[in-house]
Amino acid sequence: LQKSAMSDDEAAVPGNKPIRLPKKAAKVKNKAPAPLQITAEQLLREAKERELELIPPAPKTKITDPDELKEYQRKKRKEFEDGIRKNRMQLANWIKYGKWEESIGEVQRARSVFERALDVDHRSISIWLQYAEMEMRCKQINHARNVFDRAITIMPRAMQFWLKYSYMEEVIENIPGARQIFERWIEWEPPEQAWQTYINFELRYKEIDRARSVYQRFLHVHGTNVQNWIKYAKFEERNGYIGNARAAYERAMEYFGEEDINETVLVAFALFEERQKEHERARAIFKYGLDNLPSTRTEEIFKHYTQHEKKFGERVGIEDVIISKRKTQYEKMVEENGYNYDAWFDYLRLLENEETDREEIEDVYERAIANVPPHSEKRYWRRYIYLWINYALYEELVAKDFERARQVYKACLEIIPHKAFTFAKVWILFAHFEIRQLDLAAARKILGVSIGKCPKDKLFRAYIDLELQLREFDRCRKLYEKFLESSPESSQTWIKFAELESLLGDTDRARAVFTIAVQQPALDMPELLWKAYIDFEIASEEHERARDLYETLLQRTNHIKVWTSMAEFEQTIGNFEGARKVYEKANQSLENAEKEERLMLLEAWKECETKSGDEEALKRVEMMMPRKVKKRRQIQTEDGVDAGWEEYFDYIFPQDQAAKGSFKLLEAAARWKKQREEAARAAQEELDNPVPAKDEEEDNEEQKEEKVRDGDSDTDLSSETSSSSDSDSSSSSSDSDDSDDEK
Repeated sequence: LQKSAMSDDEAAVPGNKPIRLPKKAAKVKNKAPAPLQITAEQLLREAKERELELIPPAPKTKITDPDELKEYQRKKRKEFEDGIRKNRMQLANWIKYGKWEESIGEVQRARSVFERALDVDHRSISIWLQYAEMEMRCKQINHARNVFDRAITIMPRAMQFWLKYSYMEEVIENIPGARQIFERWIEWEPPEQAWQTYINFELRYKEIDRARSVYQRFLHVHGTNVQNWIKYAKFEERNGYIGNARAAYERAMEYFGEEDINETVLVAFALFEERQKEHERARAIFKYGLDNLPSTRTEEIFKHYTQHEKKFGERVGIEDVIISKRKTQYEKMVEENGYNYDAWFDYLRLLENEETDREEIEDVYERAIANVPPHSEKRYWRRYIYLWINYALYEELVAKDFERARQVYKACLEIIPHKAFTFAKVWILFAHFEIRQLDLAAARKILGVSIGKCPKDKLFRAYIDLELQLREFDRCRKLYEKFLESSPESSQTWIKFAELESLLGDTDRARAVFTIAVQQPALDMPELLWKAYIDFEIASEEHERARDLYETLLQRTNHIKVWTSMAEFEQTIGNFEGARKVYEKANQSLENAEKEERLMLLEAWKECETKSGDEEALKRVEMMMPRKVKKRRQIQTEDGVDAGWEEYFDYIFPQDQAAKGSFKLLEAAARWKKQREEAARAAQEELDNPVPAKDEEEDNEEQKEEKVRDGDSDTDLSSETSSSSDSDSSSSSSDSDDSDDEK
C-alpha cells in the first residue's frame, strides 16, 4: 500500500483554496514508491482505534403505552424492510424478520414475510423449514402440513422435508398419516437411508409384515448392494422366521449368479447355517465358495472355514483346511517372487512338520535352490545358502539317504563362486557329515581343499579343533604354521599356538613362538599378545624375563597401563622398592601426557605406598598430587560460531608450576648471554677498524662507559634473576622487560 504525500505548493493555491481534480484523473507518470509507506498492520491498528470513536448504542427504553409500542414496532419493521430492500437476496434477513413477527404474536404478518421470502427464492430449504417450524410452534398443524406438501412437491429429493414431515405426524400420533408420507416418499425410489427409516418406523410399532413388505420392495430397488440382502436375512432370523432367512440367502445367490457370486454372501450364509447347527450345510457352502471363487477372493472364506472346523470339525479336517490354506498362500508368494527365500523356508518347514511325502518335499527343495541369486555378492547369498544346508540335513536326518546328502553338499560347493567369496559353514558341515559316516580321510581332504581354495580363519580353527580332538598334535603344529603363513597379523593365532606348546610342556617352543610373534611388523591386537607373553613368563616364574619384556614394551609405547602393570608386577613379587622406581620413571616419562593419565598414575602410586607402609614415601606422593580447579572455556560449533561458555575441571600439578618458574630464569639468562655476545662482536669490529689518534681519548672514555654499563647490567641481571626466582612468573617477566629497555 502506498500513500503519496503532496508538497505545500501542490496542496494549496494562493488564497488557501484546495485544488479541484478533474473528473477523469490523469494517468500516474511517476510510479516510484512513495516516501511514506503504509503497512497492513498500520491499517488494522487504525481500524481498531477507530472502533472507539463509534457512537455508543442508544439506551434501552421502557415502553409503557400502546402508542409507544406501535411506534417501536413500526420503526423495527422499517429497519427490516430497509434491510430487505438493500439486499433482497439475503435470506437471513427474511428469516429474522419472520421470527421477529412471530415473537410479537403477529403470526399472519410472519406468514406474509415467509411467503414473500419464498417468492424471492422458492428452492431455499432453510426458508421452507423455518416456515414449517414456525407453524408447528404456533400449533397450526394444518398450515404446517400445507407448507410441507408444497415443499415436497417442489423438491421431492430433499430428505429433510420428508423426515420432518413424517416426524411431525408421528409426534402428533397420526401413524396412518406418517405411513402415507413414507409411501409417497419411497415412490420416488430414494436412497437407502430413507428405506431404512421407513423400516425402523414400522418396527417401532411392531408391524413385522409391513416391514417385510418394505424390505422386499427395497431389495428390488437397491438389490445390487450385498449388505442389503444380509440385513434382510438377519431381520428374518432375528424375528424367528428361519425359513424366510434361508430363502433370502438363496435368493441372493440366485440374484448374483455363479459368475458374480460374492464371498461376503457365502460367508454370511454359512455362518447362518452354523448358528442353526446345520454344520454339513455350512461346510458345503464353504467348499462351494472355495471351488468356484478365484484364490485371490477366498481369504475370508478360508478364515471362517478354519474357525468352523476348529469348533465343529474333526482333527483331520481342521489340519487339512489349515494346511491347504497355508499352502495356497505360500505358493502365491513364491510365484510372485522366487527370490523370497523366507517364504521358501516357511513353505518347507510347513511340509516337513506335516510329514508330507518325500517326493513333494524334495521337489519344493529343488524349486527353491533353482533360484540362484543374480549378483555375485555375499550379502545376496546369505539366506540362499541355508536352503542347501537344510536340504542336506533333511536328506541325512529325515530321509536317511546319505549318498544323496553327499551329492547335495558337493553340488552346493560347486555352485558357490569361491574366487569371490565362500561359506566356511558349508565346508565344516560337509566335513562333520563325513566324520559321522566314519570317513576321517574324506573329512580331512574336504578341510584341506577348503584351506587351499579359500584360507579363512574359521576353516583353520575348525581343522585345528578337529585334530586336537583326535590328539594329532603334530598335525596341529603344521596347521598353525600354515595358518600363521596365511595371516601373520592375527594375535589370537599366535597366542593359541603358544598355549598349545605350553600345554604340551614345551616351554622353549612356546617362548620361541612368543618371541617371533612380538617381532611381527603388523598385528591386529598387539596389546593382547604382549600381555599373554608376560603372563606366560610370570607363570613360569621367570621374573627377570618378564621385567625385560616390560622394558622392551616401554621402549615401543609409553602407555600408562604398561607402567601400572609393571609396577603391579613388582608389587606381586614383593619388590616395593622396584615398584617405587617404576612409578618414578613413569612420572618423569608422562610429564607431557594427559593430566588424567598422570592423575591415574599418582593414585596408583599412592595406593602402592599405602600398602608398603612407608609414611615418608606416602607424604612425598601426596605432595605430588594435583590440585583440582574449576575453569571456564568458550564453546564453538562446527561452523565456528560461539555457543557460550562451559565449566570444566582442570588439574594443576606442583611440579608444573616449579618448572614454569625455572623456565623464566632460563629465559632471562639467555637474554643476558645474547647481549654479551653482541657487545663482544661490536668490540671486535672496532679492533678490526682502528680510529684516528685524536679520537683515542674519546674512545677510551666510551669504552669505560661501556664497561661501567656492562658491570651495571651484570648487577641488574643477577638481581633480576634472583628477584624473578623469588617472585611469581608475572612480576619476573615485567622486571626483565624493564631491564632490557634500560640496556
